[in-house]
Amino acid sequence: MSLLPRGNKLSQSVVSASLRNGTRANVGARPLSWTPLRGVATATELTRFGQRYVNKGLSRLVEDVFDKGEGSWLTMKSGRRVLDFTCGIGVTNLGHCHPKVSKAAADQCMALVHGQCSVAYHEPYLNLIKRLLPMMPDPSLDSFFFWTSGSEAVEGALKMARSITHKQNIITMQGAYHGRTFGAMAVTKSKTIYSDGVAPLMPGVFTAPFPYWHHFSSSPSSSEERIRACLYQVELLLSQQSAPSDTAAILIEPVLGEGGYVPAPHTFLRGLREICNKHGILLIIDEVQSGFGRTGKNFNIEYSGVKPDIMTIAKGLANGFPLSGIVSRKELTDKLKPGSMGGTYAGNAVSCAAAIAVADAFKEEKILENVQARSKDLFDSLHALQRNAAIGPHILDIRGQGLMVAVEFASPSHSAYDPAVTTTAPEHLASRVSKRCLEKGMFLLTTSVYETVRFIPPLNISQEDLLKGCQIFAEAVEEVVKEG
Repeated sequence: MSLLPRGNKLSQSVVSASLRNGTRANVGARPLSWTPLRGVATATELTRFGQRYVNKGLSRLVEDVFDKGEGSWLTMKSGRRVLDFTCGIGVTNLGHCHPKVSKAAADQCMALVHGQCSVAYHEPYLNLIKRLLPMMPDPSLDSFFFWTSGSEAVEGALKMARSITHKQNIITMQGAYHGRTFGAMAVTKSKTIYSDGVAPLMPGVFTAPFPYWHHFSSSPSSSEERIRACLYQVELLLSQQSAPSDTAAILIEPVLGEGGYVPAPHTFLRGLREICNKHGILLIIDEVQSGFGRTGKNFNIEYSGVKPDIMTIAKGLANGFPLSGIVSRKELTDKLKPGSMGGTYAGNAVSCAAAIAVADAFKEEKILENVQARSKDLFDSLHALQRNAAIGPHILDIRGQGLMVAVEFASPSHSAYDPAVTTTAPEHLASRVSKRCLEKGMFLLTTSVYETVRFIPPLNISQEDLLKGCQIFAEAVEEVVKEG
């Protein structure tokens, strides 16, 4: 049985136009009257209902409705089959509806759906810890708390840092994204949209520069001088703004996510570790997006050899089932008061069962090996596009690790003070390329305040699907650049 709207229906042509141009069809303010009818609701009817009743604070890439996901592909209610290079923003790392993960969740649904973590242990929670222990970037990370979202994990990590150290201040990074809840929003510095109009935010937050070349009006080339300047600014911050005796933690993504898919240089991460060791400050590594194989290792921090004091995880952890985690050292978490951590749905049994299947699949299906192979295919394709004489001048940077990759385009108007501005570049290249990719049958997201698109395909994507996506992207860029 399906709910269908009674009365005037939005024409298919209007919705089709909406799909093409990304605008919201005008549905008016009058409440829709609904009555149960036989049959299946159409994309038109469902989209119309969503446009009327879903909170306007949500944005969407397309005015359509998901119908089915399978591997690297999504089928929409409109009938379109779309290659998904977003993975729900790095969530369905093993593709949509991975059979082993979905089966594990379904089986768990018939045993125990909700076993509240403050009442008793449940077995999937404990078995998940057993699976994750050998995957940790350092053996010292041996204390786990599971929650539901990445923002909650960040909130919990900040709370733990303050409680454990008895200090209040947090140092975050320019360009960082850690979530939209209040504490996480306060340490998010990637875009103003996430906190626009809701100040005052959580106090005690200080921002240090991240060695992204844009932040220094520089060029994309790596620079040890830039890294040293950033580390010096952290030390200066501790001398001028937040004394070490007041500073609980430094929080950083080893790869900026919403800030532009910019990997942190290993020497920068090691320098932060040294500063934290020197001043008794905790180092929180946010692996919500970069973790679980996304960059070619279980966790990106492994590349630098840096040991986190606290690490936040989520997204790919359960391949679409809501689950996040805060991992730390038992010697630290033993300082917490029982009852200070918790949450009604924290560590849900079904999500934990799915996450166990994810961890097993990583081993059984050689996921990391596929990431490394497909990453080479992706970078080779992007660099070949950059060598195209008509395209190359419009591509400023190709960066990332594994299958967490970005292409930054030139902009004619970002800032008069930015030397990267190219007056001859077409306007809004990133969003136009993303839209053209959708028209050609592929979801591709933009990111950051710069003209940047990000590639987040499934970690188990086939070479055929990966190269198909690269071809769609190349065609889209060529067409948009030619249009000017």
